[in-house]
Amino acid sequence: MSKLGNLGARLYRGEVGYDFVGKRKIWYGISILITITAIVGLAVRGLNMGIEFEGGAVFNTAKTSVSVAQAERYAEDASGHDAVVQELGSGGLRIQVAGVDTAKSDEIKADLSKNMEIKSTDLVGPSWGEQISKKAWTGLIIFMVLVVIYLAIAFEWRMALAALIALVHDITITVGVYALVGFEVTQGTIIGLLTILGYSLYDTVVVFDSLKEQSKDITKQTRWTYSEIANRSINGTLVRSINTTVVALLPVAGLLFIGGGFLGAGMLNDISLSLFVGLAAGAYSSIFIATPLVADFKETEPQMKALKKRVLAKRAAAAAKGESAESATQDDEEPQDDLPEDAAPAGVVGPRTQPASRGRGRGRPSGKRR
Repeated sequence: MSKLGNLGARLYRGEVGYDFVGKRKIWYGISILITITAIVGLAVRGLNMGIEFEGGAVFNTAKTSVSVAQAERYAEDASGHDAVVQELGSGGLRIQVAGVDTAKSDEIKADLSKNMEIKSTDLVGPSWGEQISKKAWTGLIIFMVLVVIYLAIAFEWRMALAALIALVHDITITVGVYALVGFEVTQGTIIGLLTILGYSLYDTVVVFDSLKEQSKDITKQTRWTYSEIANRSINGTLVRSINTTVVALLPVAGLLFIGGGFLGAGMLNDISLSLFVGLAAGAYSSIFIATPLVADFKETEPQMKALKKRVLAKRAAAAAKGESAESATQDDEEPQDDLPEDAAPAGVVGPRTQPASRGRGRGRPSGKRR
């Protein structure tokens, strides 16, 4: 743990770095593979829609000694349909049977009453779920449009496009996981999906803000290409992204694995799974997808192509003279305030050489340099 903490501190100070952007083809391949798996799972297995979307009857029982498995068997024998049973905190059960009408629900209630006390019966029509779905889709579309407009104004359209692609990537993976694991899709799932939209963009916007600051007047220097500055932005915000994601995932994991799994409160799975997968996918996409995509988009511009050509030519000339890689990245003629001269090249792991001037004046009573 101490080594991990030390590595995180060095990443934060910029003493080490990892070439995320340079290895973007690997991350693209992983994302494509995961996305295809999610789409195939969605197409083959489909979503296990809850009673709110299919319609049916819900029976709530008083405190009972009947187990969940027994209640499922009783409900399925009485209805001829699959039943979903959840244990309530009061000791009772919530039994859901989809695809039944009022007359059939009365028959099921009579059969279930032979083994347990039924406190209430509710009938749910599929039209309610359809309305919720339409409103959710409307909200999702409006959200994406507003996000694209805001990012295009605050940053630029390439960043807005990259953020939109990352957002669609996160939602697709989350929905695909629901199809693969077979969890029931309820109104809690919809709430979870809409909630992760903000989380998915949070880390992305943090990196974009750093990239915007570091890439000011980028064409006036010949130290770094745009991709290398993008990589510096990722490394500079990496620890912050990891910390915020872990802190957000811990309580959600508690709901999912302890509340929904160990304690058997199945209703917590509806919202916690979408939050857990969405948060993890959002952190991944902000580092491995969104920013590398911006670098790809930007380096198609003629100015960025010319900058990359100048940077590589300068480094090749320095290498031919036998100079070090660090010397090749120095630009004494046009120093940049936002790109410190002691910074290590993007993708290079190792300590940076500190300027000799930093030690001047130490040991003197005034502490001032002469």
